[in-house]
Amino acid sequence: MVPQDINVDLHMHSTASDGVVAPCELVERGLANGLELMALTDHDTIDGLAQARQAAMDSRVGFLNGVEISVSWGGETLHLVGLGFDPSRGPLASNLQQLQISRRERAGDMDAGLQAHGLPSVLNEAMAYAGNPNLIGRTHFARALVARGVCHHIQEVFDRFLTPGKPGYVPHQWASLSEAMGWIHDSGGLSVLAHPARYKFADTARWALLQEFMALGGRAIEVSTGSHSYTDTQRYRQISVELGLKASRGSDFHSPTESRCDVGAAPVLPDGCDPVWSGWPVDKLCGLRW
Repeated sequence: MVPQDINVDLHMHSTASDGVVAPCELVERGLANGLELMALTDHDTIDGLAQARQAAMDSRVGFLNGVEISVSWGGETLHLVGLGFDPSRGPLASNLQQLQISRRERAGDMDAGLQAHGLPSVLNEAMAYAGNPNLIGRTHFARALVARGVCHHIQEVFDRFLTPGKPGYVPHQWASLSEAMGWIHDSGGLSVLAHPARYKFADTARWALLQEFMALGGRAIEVSTGSHSYTDTQRYRQISVELGLKASRGSDFHSPTESRCDVGAAPVLPDGCDPVWSGWPVDKLCGLRW
């Protein structure tokens, strides 16, 4: 079984989606921080998994297949992390391709909204940052606008242009929670609700989300992640314990200059949590040091 007290990072992004570090280089960054078990969880794509898996195996780092799926729920966009699935099994891979097509369509609408606000078109630059035009997202537009000198940093772009109610924000209907969780589970994976403190729901809606998530087979939430404050982490530790949910840990790393945590450097889970990796059979993983 996988030990509990190891350095785990089950949420990170590469150049396959909106990260700036290649999948194989994420392993190198993690090793510098003592990483022992990782999952690459790019947005709506599994294209980087093979490269990351090989690098992890070469370095004897435990590796899980991962993905972060965009979900529409309660009028908001949520993120669902899938772990340990088989890409060749079930409907996950084909449905991710459909999400990628919708990302490209949304990008044109985002660029039009920015131009209507008097900003220059940055679609081509955003596409260049994305590499794959079907994986373009808000972060690529943010980087393009910073490069153009419109804003000083990524967060300023989001605050001024790319959040709900702003000119570059385009409401989009992603997969439903039940659809996304079905794709993951039918492919043999585990669903984790990503960075729950980021969702600005009232307590009643937040409770409804957690209840629906659990009813659909959800068994874990991210407790320690790059965007959670100490207070957030403690709150979701308590929620995980009260609801009997396992706790996950992940840096949500995207870039050395944009992310709060490096690969393998998210705060450790608080005492009392039941780690999502606790009890996993070692033969479920690639790489391994144990």
